[in-house]
Amino acid sequence: MHERQLLTYCLGKPGARKDEPWEGDVVAKVGDKIFAFLGTDSVGLKCGASRAEADELVFVYPDDVTASAYIGRYGWNRIALAGKVPDDEIRELVDQSYEAIVRKLPKSKRP
Repeated sequence: MHERQLLTYCLGKPGARKDEPWEGDVVAKVGDKIFAFLGTDSVGLKCGASRAEADELVFVYPDDVTASAYIGRYGWNRIALAGKVPDDEIRELVDQSYEAIVRKLPKSKRP
């Protein structure tokens, strides 16, 4: 999957928008919360409610999935786009990350 394809997929979610909170760092947000950190060769996604849940993906794809810096302890992983994780699974992980973040939004801010 290419960066542009992933961005298009993320922005297709209800209420999703592109933001650049730090110079050169593109993210996809819903409401005021980030659900995807979009890099040129990887994506950061919420992959579980805890580090233990997110580690399940790390064990399956140890060369292509790592805990995200700083926020990894909260269940965020960095997934390589050109690795062995299939595109369909990356899209499913985006869906799960989006849904997890939407659930945390106040009802008045949910799409």
